[in-house]
Amino acid sequence: MSVRVLPCGGSSFLLEVDDVPRAYAAVTAALAAAGASAADVVPAARTVLVDGLRGMGAEALVEAVAAARADGPSSGGGRVEVPTVYDGEDLDVVARHWDMTRQEVVATHTGLDLVVAFCGFAPGFAYLSGMAERHSVPRRDSPRPRVPAGSVAVAGEFTGVYPRASPGGWLLLGRTDLVLWDPAADPPALLSPGTRVRFVEVR
Repeated sequence: MSVRVLPCGGSSFLLEVDDVPRAYAAVTAALAAAGASAADVVPAARTVLVDGLRGMGAEALVEAVAAARADGPSSGGGRVEVPTVYDGEDLDVVARHWDMTRQEVVATHTGLDLVVAFCGFAPGFAYLSGMAERHSVPRRDSPRPRVPAGSVAVAGEFTGVYPRASPGGWLLLGRTDLVLWDPAADPPALLSPGTRVRFVEVR
């Protein structure tokens, strides 16, 4: 795959790739190649930060990443089912984007095999990859000042669940009582990169 390397200080590098599947493949390859040589490897939508690389040059790292196959996120972090009540305020909006009925939106969303590609935005917030490109939706023009905790939402090519109340511009499909972030738990985040996720409709 094509990889662009941007130095970030003396021993850190930002790897830029084309899309989410390639970013996840780059993470997997970077972890396999660098191992304990890196202080941290942080995935995002189209970048991977390799922080604190020691005992290995950027050239060797990039060679390993470039050779990786971009098959998309693979399993490795277990599987989680998210019981969801599909009564979100934006369900009709999503139905119009997808050219479906509300029931078809629910059936489509619960039929997806999603994988956590990366985490961010807020503690416990996971970006779930696996929606088809035709299901990509824009964010709201104006973010809501407060989205309730447990809101199940979509934006762009991702699905997510708000782990706590916060501002947000994603389109709301429904809600879950599942706890996504518990500082007292080990680990505190229920969803981590590689975790497979399936949404299940409940009433």
